[in-house]
Amino acid sequence: MNQTTGTKRLQLALLLGSLAILGPFTIDMYLPSFPTIVNEFGTTASLVQISLTTCLLGLGLGQLIIGPMSDVLGRRKPLLIFLSLYLLASIICAIAPNIYFFIAARFMQGFAAAGGLVISRAIVRDVYSGKELTKFFSLLMIVSNLGPIIAPIAGGGILYFTNWTGVFIALACVGLVLVIITSFKLEETLPTEKRVPSNFMNVVKNFGSLLKDREFTGYALTQGFIIAGIFAYVSGISFVYQNIYGVSPQVFSFLFGVNGIGLIIGSQLVGRLSGSISEKTFLKFGLILSNSAGAILLVAILLKAPIVAIAIPIFFLVMCIGIIATSSFALAMESQGHIAGSASALLGVLPFMLGSITAPLVGIAGEHTAVPMGITILSASFLALLSFYGLVQRSPLKVEVAKSVNY
Repeated sequence: MNQTTGTKRLQLALLLGSLAILGPFTIDMYLPSFPTIVNEFGTTASLVQISLTTCLLGLGLGQLIIGPMSDVLGRRKPLLIFLSLYLLASIICAIAPNIYFFIAARFMQGFAAAGGLVISRAIVRDVYSGKELTKFFSLLMIVSNLGPIIAPIAGGGILYFTNWTGVFIALACVGLVLVIITSFKLEETLPTEKRVPSNFMNVVKNFGSLLKDREFTGYALTQGFIIAGIFAYVSGISFVYQNIYGVSPQVFSFLFGVNGIGLIIGSQLVGRLSGSISEKTFLKFGLILSNSAGAILLVAILLKAPIVAIAIPIFFLVMCIGIIATSSFALAMESQGHIAGSASALLGVLPFMLGSITAPLVGIAGEHTAVPMGITILSASFLALLSFYGLVQRSPLKVEVAKSVNY
């Protein structure tokens, strides 16, 4: 296994992080624009939230298709194709004549952005394994987690000078820069002899073998549910902060961006201490913390507490993403080197598919209540906890290993 070190390692992390950041930018950068888009199109909050849902569906479906495609064609060529499509989709979003056209364009944009997400993770598995995989992924998370910090602040800043269409013009520029960087800086990491045959049934078989792997499925569902809860937060928090608490788009962007620091703290805890504390221990800690913070958040919402009582548990909820995503990814991918693209696709698709369900739920009671958001977040955290203890901890393989050790 070719494991790069030093300067090359940092350069690779910056490049792959820039690709992975496309997802957070696509999701988060237009969040401060939600109330503005409602007024611009003369539509409802629910329809604007559906534009987020369709983007999440595109991100999920795109990973299912692009991940296996990269196992067949290599990483570089599919990445360039879908980055170019992302550039086009962003321009279409900016010129959308109505909310329905906009919703469709957001699906296309999410689908194209999936290329950066799934292929960047597959490249990590191509190059690293073992503890180095965990450490590098935590480094990648630092770079990619700058997205949730920068994106909403940038979106709020753009709104200060122009309207919501400027956000999507900026995203088109991001896509263009990534096309150029990838063209000149990214080398192919999957040799021809390691690629899987171009056969649809082989793709189905690979997905089937992954889903039959109880531990892999447990890790995937654990990560999927916890991130789905955060998507409920992403979908509803702009209305909560701006409509209920009356903050400006710029203040909202700051509050939203601060949570990105939590993401970095969480992922760095795992990366820095993985040599002395196991990934599974971190995963358990993250799940307990997320459920505790979710319960506190729901109580604060029901009591109509001040904004600080909402912001603090949300910070810890988002920090759990850094802990859980880093540890669960490393544990799930460790034994999947031969089909890393397909494994990365499944790990990526579940959060977005589940998030496409949770995102619209937060708006079912209107724009002036946060109760559905709190219930959805806590429920998602609890389902993540059940997935881990129901599938991973009770894995038959683990029972056999334990018996042999005791013997």
